Amino acid sequence: MFEFDIIQAYYGTQVAQRSQMPLIQHIREGLLIMEQEQASDWAKRAYCLHPIFQSDEALQSSYSNIAYSKIDSRVMLLVMEYRNIANQYLSRRQVAHIEEIRLSPLEEVNQMLVADKIQNCKDFERYHKSTHPRSAELTAYFANWLARLGISQEKYAYYCALLEKNLGV
Repeated sequence: MFEFDIIQAYYGTQVAQRSQMPLIQHIREGLLIMEQEQASDWAKRAYCLHPIFQSDEALQSSYSNIAYSKIDSRVMLLVMEYRNIANQYLSRRQVAHIEEIRLSPLEEVNQMLVADKIQNCKDFERYHKSTHPRSAELTAYFANWLARLGISQEKYAYYCALLEKNLGV
């Protein structure tokens, strides 16, 4: 997949600071979840690219470095909509009710969010929960996202076990 090759080159051999896991692992795990969720190929391709454009800093630094003409416009639309929705509710924002967390009108973007939030929550619980200075806020943040996306504790546990079995994480 062209988009996987782009993110693999973008990440190179970088690892996450706390866990020391290769950054590309986030993409591999998310794609496995998306496969189970029967997400479209468009959504999977966009998921591969989302880290390159998600933060303002990443967007700015990647703007002139990506061969946009080779990325399908539908994939880029999904990436930008993912960026829009995901960045509206970050961990420092307080919400009174999960309905304040906006979802996309595009189901493919919501499928990307499902994969991303399950994967991120799994990593948080495995590598950071007991040591992170904002552990309580992050626990609430992930619980809010999972609830808003309709991910039950059973479904979450299923995906955590699946990732551990299939990817050794």
